[in-house]
Amino acid sequence: MSTKISHSGVIERISTGQVQVRIVQTSACAACKVASYCNAAESKEKLIDVFCDTSSCNYQVGQQVTVMTSGAVAAKALLWGFGLPFVFLVSVLVVVLLLTSSEGLAALCALAALIPYYFVLWLLRDRMRDELSFQIVTS
Repeated sequence: MSTKISHSGVIERISTGQVQVRIVQTSACAACKVASYCNAAESKEKLIDVFCDTSSCNYQVGQQVTVMTSGAVAAKALLWGFGLPFVFLVSVLVVVLLLTSSEGLAALCALAALIPYYFVLWLLRDRMRDELSFQIVTS
């Protein structure tokens, strides 16, 4: 994937090595000219943390910027956050169901199996932050 994902935003807060950017994420419907007449339009404000070294973080609060990342980074984030846990959940569900023939127990075990998975992701958050990051492009 060589596509770039970008959002315009405003810098909300600056701390040592970190810039927080507020973006407005809109669905395709929200950008439509007739969106005000339709109930499908939606938009959400989100805060994006952009990590940078202190020499390259020379931004000001209120400055208009664009945050950008690659499609490959987005795909990797989706895989780690949703794809692998789904495969893990279904695998545990099937194995426990075959071993015990209890649907309730299989469902509980499958859900409980996600706890260590997400705990490991939490432990690896600093390493993942380096791989799954946004960059700031001034606008």
